Amino acid sequence: MTLDPDAAYQALAARDARFDGRLFVGVTSTGVYCRPICRVRTPQRRNCRFFETPAQAEAASFRPCLKCRPEIAPGAGMPWSVMDASRTLARQAALELNMQAASGEAASLAALAGRLGVSDRHLRRIFAAEQGVTPMQYLQTRRLLLAKQLLTDTTMPVAQVALASGFRSLRRFNAAFAEQYRMSPSRLRGAADEAPRSGEAPDAVTLTLAYRAPFDHAALLRFVAQRAIPGIEEVDGVSIRRTLRAGCLAEAPGWVEARFELERDRVQLRFAPALAASSARMVAAARHWLDLDASPASIDAALISLPGAAGIRLPGSLDALELAVRAVLGQQVSVAAARTLARRVVERFGTPLATPWPSLARQFPQPEVLAAAPLAEIAALGIVRQRAGALIALADAWPGLETLMSPATDPDDFIAALCELPGIGPWTAHYIAMRAFGWPDAFPPNDVAVLKAMHARFGTASQRDAHAQAQAWRPWRAYAVLRLWNSLEIPR
Repeated sequence: MTLDPDAAYQALAARDARFDGRLFVGVTSTGVYCRPICRVRTPQRRNCRFFETPAQAEAASFRPCLKCRPEIAPGAGMPWSVMDASRTLARQAALELNMQAASGEAASLAALAGRLGVSDRHLRRIFAAEQGVTPMQYLQTRRLLLAKQLLTDTTMPVAQVALASGFRSLRRFNAAFAEQYRMSPSRLRGAADEAPRSGEAPDAVTLTLAYRAPFDHAALLRFVAQRAIPGIEEVDGVSIRRTLRAGCLAEAPGWVEARFELERDRVQLRFAPALAASSARMVAAARHWLDLDASPASIDAALISLPGAAGIRLPGSLDALELAVRAVLGQQVSVAAARTLARRVVERFGTPLATPWPSLARQFPQPEVLAAAPLAEIAALGIVRQRAGALIALADAWPGLETLMSPATDPDDFIAALCELPGIGPWTAHYIAMRAFGWPDAFPPNDVAVLKAMHARFGTASQRDAHAQAQAWRPWRAYAVLRLWNSLEIPR
């Protein structure tokens, strides 16, 4: 997005939520930068400077607002297609840096450039041209904003906040925080204590995540509830709860709950204290899981020819292996039958886990457990032998497949790698890419429900006709698929 200062000021004055997370305003009279939806008095035009990212604002020496909290804003929500090579590279680098911030791994521009297949000099130049800051400035901002969120929303000790936000030492964290925000972490914690917290319980870490309205939460909750594996996941009102196996998002197993605050366009994310050290990864994964960074105005405009409520979201996954196994089990059977088979797999090969909810008491099986399972033992659960063999092959190949789930990987390469496995065809591979990889332009071929819905609405007679018709929905074809499924009220 190229900012026009006058248009940006109009969006600020109108508190236009469409620009939340895509526009930030630095106020020279206060030294603070805000989201465009901030409820404080609108600053005078001459005191405003506009930025596309928090990193740009902080590089210009502005510090984040304590009221509107830029750290909880949704991401830019840009598609990963219809871009030129430079923009694609810069976006891939930004997403990789987000993952690096979440993992806490040591910063290395050379390593990042190597993963992206370019020189570090070229990456630095392209990134600065597209993002307005250096890669290391961007990474530092992401880590500091996470630290600010943890200090504001939780009671985690400052030393634990430093480690959870990717800093290698408390001394380095204190120095960076004071230099950037002109206050100490303890002072920010004191300011946060003056206001009510977001509801953290002593047995949970609680964080606030914002999204852009509208959000068709009813459709998302219905979609998840229809596919929830008993013992692993459940929907209760406006909340989704689930367990997480060890090694999925953190070394330890745990649980997570996401509760929609519809009147505030926010989600309260709660997770087990054992996952606190992986808070950055939990936040990033939750945003993908619930598609909180989506830009509904752009998506709905592209899908104007399709039925459905505004604000559709693409349900992601917190455990890509679980989703992939569920996709294989769902081949040529109903949603209810696939759910039953998945429950049997969890009961036989999963392990117990204590959570605050008695109905959620199992971890999904580890890939090595499924890979080593005898074919006959899996088939005894009512799974046809060919599909049981596909599960074993998928689990055995999972470590290599998991490395492909990176912003630097083209979704088509990920799909090709899946299709090389026995028992996984194009439909299954596209479905996995659509939800586990988060590919917004996925269009599973020869989907019976999609073809039926498109024939009824557009008169298409074949997959070729459907593919041609779907070009108008790019780069949001995965959202189109969801609307088409919903139009028939047939879960897939």
